[in-house]
Parts: sequence; structure tokens; C-alpha cells
Amino acid sequence: MSNSVKTDDVIFNFFKQICDEKDDQKCIELGNNWIKAMETNLANMEANLEEKDKIKHKEDIQNNRNHLNSLKNKSSAEWREYATKCMVEIMDNKV
Repeated sequence: MSNSVKTDDVIFNFFKQICDEKDDQKCIELGNNWIKAMETNLANMEANLEEKDKIKHKEDIQNNRNHLNSLKNKSSAEWREYATKCMVEIMDNKV
């Protein structure tokens, strides 16, 4: 049995933390931290792409940025709903 931590499990647990947070402001802060982390990941991935791959994936990169921007200014209820949907999607895609 492997003791390695799977990325999906980490993400699932982060979204569970958003759902379980009783303090609305802390819930929003967790959501905003998610956005910042994903923006950083996206920027790092883009920076590591060769120019031809940046062009090839330009639309996907922009779609990811648009998705992250759509998450900004969500209420705690909206964050909990989003996190729940993400958790369900993760569970649905478990192998």
C-alpha cells in the first residue's frame, strides 16, 4: 500500500475545509487563497512552456484565467456550493 499523498486527496480536503468552515469570512479567505494558489500555478506552468506551446495552449490558459476570475468576490455560500461541486466531481472521477 502506498503512503504517497495523491493530489486529488489534497484538493478534496481543501474543498472540504471550505465547506466545513463555520465562519463566513474565513470561508471566503480560504476560497480566495485557492484562487491565489491556482493563479500562481498557472503562471508557473505558463512560464515553463516553450513559446510554441504557449501559442498552442493560449486558449486553455485564458479559459483557466477566466474561470479563476469568475470565482473572485464569491460569498461564503457560493464558495461552499462551488467546493461541494468540486468534491463531487473528484469523487466521481476516482479510479
